[in-house]
Amino acid sequence: MKQLHKSSPTHAPAAAHAPASKASKASRTGPRSWVGYLLREQRLLFVLLGALIASSFFLLRPYLFSLSPSSHVPDRRPLFSFASHTSSASGVPPGFRPPPRRVVVTGGAGFVGSHLVDRLLEQGDSVIVVDNFFTGRKDNVAHHLRNPRFELLRHDVVEPILLEVDRIYHLACPASPVHYKYNPIKTIKTNVMGTLNMLGLAKRIGARFLLTSTSEVYGDPLEHPQKETYWGHVNPIGVRSCYDEGKRTAETLTMDYHRGGGVEVRIARIFNTYGPRMCLDDGRVVSNFVAQALRRQPMTVYGDGKQTRSFQYVSDLVAGLMALMEGDHIGPFNLGNPGEFTMLELAQVVKETIDPMATIEFKPNTADDPHMRKPDITKAKHLLRWEPKVSLREGLPLMVKDFRQRILDE
Repeated sequence: MKQLHKSSPTHAPAAAHAPASKASKASRTGPRSWVGYLLREQRLLFVLLGALIASSFFLLRPYLFSLSPSSHVPDRRPLFSFASHTSSASGVPPGFRPPPRRVVVTGGAGFVGSHLVDRLLEQGDSVIVVDNFFTGRKDNVAHHLRNPRFELLRHDVVEPILLEVDRIYHLACPASPVHYKYNPIKTIKTNVMGTLNMLGLAKRIGARFLLTSTSEVYGDPLEHPQKETYWGHVNPIGVRSCYDEGKRTAETLTMDYHRGGGVEVRIARIFNTYGPRMCLDDGRVVSNFVAQALRRQPMTVYGDGKQTRSFQYVSDLVAGLMALMEGDHIGPFNLGNPGEFTMLELAQVVKETIDPMATIEFKPNTADDPHMRKPDITKAKHLLRWEPKVSLREGLPLMVKDFRQRILDE
């Protein structure tokens, strides 16, 4: 009992100090404990570093996205035409340019495609060229290879491709008789399967699609000049039908994807076009005459030379394609120069431009060659506010200069 009595006072102070220990724990969970937590294991350094990175990102974000060609999101604002002579009635101020876009050009290393690529890059778009180089040439786009907004892909549109773009210009197809007759099955596959693949891409990603069709859909026309409402006079089993009927089928597919799939589409029917970068020996009349005259060879005229054609300079065509793509109308639209020449008249202009002593050689005409070809461009003038500006006598010397240099390089 004495021991118990003596030990009891020793426990009393411990109980008395219990509240004090709780108070000390409470004091340690105050501001000093948070400071200690941050200072331990360099936590404060990581917090400051994270804040610095976040601040830098938000400050530099506009600058970084303006430099990145792949950062453009499809613009949902209304689209405006940017034809050079836009009227004030349209509500678009003169000199207006649409926002930069990401564009794919199939056949973009070819004659027309390469000139279109030049203009798209010039207006600030990012461009992807898809070409299998059957008729296209890398030299046509080599001057863009160092441009960060330009990409070049070797690909055949007969095979599917996955891209993220806002606009699709579908130009891929051999366009001259020499080339499309070389492998007619491949030609019609390009027109059908290639167009199907590009329309499928347009549907998947919500891109606007432009088909470059041809005046050949009119065949050997019974209507002159040809309007877009004319259904044509085409031989479906002739040597040219792989191209003529192929393009007619491509137009059908384009409209079916529009009606059934809701794809935004545009259709251009291109008439004879000439200019720099044409293939030297593609069988088309302008390139034939110019190359033969420069080589001091007789100019070959098939038939009696009284067939008529209209010739537009390539820069006029490119302006028409771009106006159609950014306009509000589906088409089809005739894009050509209504100035009409017989083959003999064209040969005379070439002689005056290159060599007055050049001679003419007559040969039998080819099968299914149209006797007349002249576009009615009233629809394009009214709805696209487009018409050709360059006459044959103005544009031909520019083509001759390019051909002369390339023939000398041979």
